[in-house]
Amino acid sequence: MSARQSPLRRTLAGGLSVHPIGIGAWALGGPDHNLGLPMGWSTADDAASRRGLETAYELGANLIDTADVYGHGHSERVIGDFVATVPRDTVVLSSKVGYHRGTARHAYLPTAMRRQLETSLENLRTDRLDIYFFHNADFGPDDRYPEAAVAQMRDFQCQGLVTAVGMRGPPPLRHRAGHRRQGPARRQVRPVRLPRRAGPPGLPRGPLQRPAPAARRQPPAGRPDIFALAASLGASVLINKPLAQGLLTGKYNPDQPPAFAPGDHRLRKAWFTPEALKIIQDGLAPLRERFGDTSAALTRVALQYCLQQADNAAVLVGFTRPEQVTENLTAVGTPLTINELAFVRDTLGRLQRNLDAHSEVFLDEKGTGR
Repeated sequence: MSARQSPLRRTLAGGLSVHPIGIGAWALGGPDHNLGLPMGWSTADDAASRRGLETAYELGANLIDTADVYGHGHSERVIGDFVATVPRDTVVLSSKVGYHRGTARHAYLPTAMRRQLETSLENLRTDRLDIYFFHNADFGPDDRYPEAAVAQMRDFQCQGLVTAVGMRGPPPLRHRAGHRRQGPARRQVRPVRLPRRAGPPGLPRGPLQRPAPAARRQPPAGRPDIFALAASLGASVLINKPLAQGLLTGKYNPDQPPAFAPGDHRLRKAWFTPEALKIIQDGLAPLRERFGDTSAALTRVALQYCLQQADNAAVLVGFTRPEQVTENLTAVGTPLTINELAFVRDTLGRLQRNLDAHSEVFLDEKGTGR
């Protein structure tokens, strides 16, 4: 049986059959700036990106997630060049709208959404998107645009341009989760309550996209977690950043912290400072002792932990080198036991709390904390 015939599949909302590990394509956009801040990846290389996509496809991965703002279209174009070489129905393409408004008054104006979708389809060299995400929850002053934006998404579905519609959740602990604040451009974005009717009768509800479970707060007592909520709505969950942008693989050395070039979002994140990397190194020690002291072992633990949260979920893992793709896609194997899941949850939860405390101190020392 070939890799493309592998039975290793999950079914998302809309009947989309995907490999449980999808490809997150933020890094493929390369270095970039948006909203006055570095927002890209300086370590990206187009040739390596293409080889990584080919490797993923050969290993059976079929879900590729990008956004119009990743490299301001560059990520989509890299993917589009690859998509043109394979049968369209063998890949599931996902993109997002919301952070790149061009010259429009707001990114969620229906006319702006139409232009962005047309551009994304052109970049991706396809006539449809399998999933189209609202990229953020900023629907304008006084939540001016949610109803019109949802109606526009329904229209995209009716036209056959989009199969499933999704919503990317706002990052948890936005003011302290590893970000270095840089003046007024750091805006607080509060979630809004979208209309319950996410589409006309007979059209599928789409996925929700959230950070890895270890990096998010638990819901208030009596409220369902994201997986239970999605299941109750007939939706699915795409888990992003399951490896915390490489931090959970243990590859960063606090004694030799990474250096990033201009346009790299990691320049503004306290996670990548020597102090935070030391916290991460110490925090991963229990996992190394129990599961193995290799990047592959830690990758397997992080990905299995995410995948075992729910059957209606898949994970999105980014890459800058094709070797990372191979390691990620071959990490799925023996499930974690109940005791191992509890051990990983407690260990990563403790690590997250230590990082949160470090981030608060970092911000206060810079004079920009609470």
